[in-house]
Amino acid sequence: MAGHKKKVERVQTGVRIEKRILQVLKAIAAKHEIGIGDLIEGIVLHSFEGKSPFGAESLAFIEQMRTAYGLDLTAADSHGLTED
Repeated sequence: MAGHKKKVERVQTGVRIEKRILQVLKAIAAKHEIGIGDLIEGIVLHSFEGKSPFGAESLAFIEQMRTAYGLDLTAADSHGLTED
């Protein structure tokens, strides 16, 4: 992918996100030495094309981080989350 760079315009946003999800995302970004914004962009672009953004090694790391941070939410929970 070297030499395949596209210019984009990035904006600041005030996105609210579940605390443990953010902790896992930060751990993934740190492991790959990228910013969390770059990670989220990659996840979204893969998802828009129906592709998995993570390989087996990354998924194993994610599972470790989910356990470490007590993230027990699944995709089935995504439309039923509430706040206290």
